[in-house]
Amino acid sequence: MNQLTEQLKTLRLSHAARALEQQQEQLSTYAELSFEERLSLLLGCELQGREKVGVARLKRQAKLRLSASSGQLIYKESRGLNRRQISELLTGTYLNKHQNILITGPTGAGKTYLGCALGEQACNQQYSVRYSRLSRLLDELAAGRLDGTFQKQLTTLAKKDLLILDDWGMEKLSGEQSNHLLELLEDRYQTSSTIMVSQLPVSDWYSMIGNATVADAILDRLIHNSHRIELSGESMRKLEQTGQLK
Repeated sequence: MNQLTEQLKTLRLSHAARALEQQQEQLSTYAELSFEERLSLLLGCELQGREKVGVARLKRQAKLRLSASSGQLIYKESRGLNRRQISELLTGTYLNKHQNILITGPTGAGKTYLGCALGEQACNQQYSVRYSRLSRLLDELAAGRLDGTFQKQLTTLAKKDLLILDDWGMEKLSGEQSNHLLELLEDRYQTSSTIMVSQLPVSDWYSMIGNATVADAILDRLIHNSHRIELSGESMRKLEQTGQLK
């Protein structure tokens, strides 16, 4: 048994090795099972363990701003959060179809939490995710122009199944920032999904981009085939502080 356990570990089947040790500790539980059934249990534990490790790695790499759970979303009527729409999005169908999600609403409405909850769910479904504040990401791309890593950054971002860009519209984009955003969205268009989070309604986004031609191109790639979620109501942070969410 020790030799078998070591062989499993050498083959990097550590989850199966632990499951085998459990079978040995509870022989009576597994005594009536056939060889094939016990082997199937071992391999099932290995697959399940690897999936769990993979999901944990995806969540670390996503760098989500908040630890958010879809099960903690609050569907108050005044919030404008449609349970049926969110349930559909949580299935991940939009990711398979390479569709975008546009989340808008006032400060404190829970936009970032919702975006992170969708990102967390995507990780659970084994999709690659990246979260970033838009201004910070654009600064990173600008730095990449200077040190020669710009194309590498774009390639890395293009490979992410889901990109969450938060705080869009906090300030008007410069010409360089607009061009960088366009290149980013162009590489991802119809091959992956983007969640855009903003305090501004979608109708005001055009004015945040100086160049009209670039604005048309950016918004076309964002808005085409997208799901819109317009949150409303009082600040969720304020309601939480005053205990009105209980």
